[in-house]
Amino acid sequence: MASDVRGAEASIDLRVDDVRLSPNPQPAEEQIAPPVPEAEEHHATVIDLRTAEPIVEIDRLTPHGLTAASTASLAIKRGIDILVAAVALVLLVPLFLMVAIAIKATSRGPVFFAQPRVGKGGELFGFVKFRSMRTTAVYEKPELKELNEKDGPIFKIRNDPRITKVGKVIRKLSIDELPQLAHVLSGKMALVGPRPHLPEEVAAYDARAHRRLTVRPGITCIWQVSGRADLDFDTWIDLDLEYIDNWSLGLDAALLVKTVPAVLTGKGAY
Repeated sequence: MASDVRGAEASIDLRVDDVRLSPNPQPAEEQIAPPVPEAEEHHATVIDLRTAEPIVEIDRLTPHGLTAASTASLAIKRGIDILVAAVALVLLVPLFLMVAIAIKATSRGPVFFAQPRVGKGGELFGFVKFRSMRTTAVYEKPELKELNEKDGPIFKIRNDPRITKVGKVIRKLSIDELPQLAHVLSGKMALVGPRPHLPEEVAAYDARAHRRLTVRPGITCIWQVSGRADLDFDTWIDLDLEYIDNWSLGLDAALLVKTVPAVLTGKGAY
């Protein structure tokens, strides 16, 4: 943000060539955010209104990182997603069976929990994970609102009373998230990318946070290996945007490797 250092009478104006910001349009069916525009280069200039002279040029609107990746790079990323997800789902079948039996044996309700989440471009998709809470958890949430330990639109309680005994274990080890490998195969998610949020959480986004929706959501990302739920919401956004802006296939590989010890230690998982 530009600051005025010329005195009380000085003022500045931010003009963005070829960019027209308008109020958020009414969401189309199956979308809760405006579609992501095609990548193109934009420039912004800070103008001194007294002299009409440009003070500084800003080119941060130029797409870069994952949003400007080549078709070949994106194809490789997608190919890795499909290969790893397919192999993992086959190898994890015994674990899935054991978890399903444990959930059914210790609490009433279905094995899986499904809810709408927001994907790339604001598209809604059915998000599935192993059920780790009581079936009445959604209805109990308003009663626990004052216990929320997070700022922003995120709801998190370290010792959430809605979590079942089996749920505590599978959440600690992130086993509850493994069914999302099926979303990776379908193309709704990627192995690495910003975590998908609930529609009501996305509705509370500011313009900066909406940039998360320019890419496919993922199972793991930078914040997953940097403290997870121990981080505040603004830091989550910072790390997600850092990933988007600095993406490379090497970064994806490094994050996948770092995810393993992060999951095994269970730090910040609740």
